[in-house]
Amino acid sequence: MTLYLLSIQQPHGEQPPEPEFLAGVMRQVGELRDELSAAGSWVFGQGLHGPETATVLRARDGDVLITDGPFVEGKEYLGGIVVIDVPDLDVALAWGRRYALATTLPIEVRPFQGGSGA
Repeated sequence: MTLYLLSIQQPHGEQPPEPEFLAGVMRQVGELRDELSAAGSWVFGQGLHGPETATVLRARDGDVLITDGPFVEGKEYLGGIVVIDVPDLDVALAWGRRYALATTLPIEVRPFQGGSGA
């Protein structure tokens, strides 16, 4: 088995105005988590607060500079993550497709270095 990170890319801006839309997305995401758990492939997942809550630490000249805000400015930011443990990239991509359909957001699928899960 191999560990993969599914990164959920959130666009800057306001949340969808229809609460029922977000409720439907969260229901579908919960169903995916339940399926991954039943398959023994769920490791971890959680949404993140917006980039304005970030604190960045940078090593510089033997010291560490601390700044508020995101590492880079962009049109999208990391809105949440899911870590799965699956046999191969094809299976990870299949789960990524399902998350993309459920959230309507871009999903980046990337293996961890070393890759082996439990």
